[in-house]
Amino acid sequence: QVQLVESGGGLVQPGGSLSLSCAASGSIFSIDAMGWYRQAPGKERELVAVIISGGSTNYADSVKGRFAVNRDDAKLTVYLQMNSLKPEDTALYYCNVEGYRTWQSSSRFSSWGQGTQVTVSS
Repeated sequence: QVQLVESGGGLVQPGGSLSLSCAASGSIFSIDAMGWYRQAPGKERELVAVIISGGSTNYADSVKGRFAVNRDDAKLTVYLQMNSLKPEDTALYYCNVEGYRTWQSSSRFSSWGQGTQVTVSS
């Protein structure tokens, strides 16, 4: 089992900043991708940002230039720095980690965190 613990959500005014973190633990052999998704009320879950082993990143067009994703492999942790926040960024943010529990290809996993609420409002 792989567990993810998220932290850092909250209420912020438009134009403000928040930082999210997500720490993975459990039986982990290697991690390929670590990322963040979000789901607003009445909408589908969407990709916000992802970082893969080697450091390549991918962002949703709506957050490019405002959000930054980073990872610390030694700590099995992924971070999301969110700047210039807008009301439309309000959502439940989920962490996702994909990798392998052992050296065997059959041990691939994809785990989700419980979600942390981000609310942007004046």
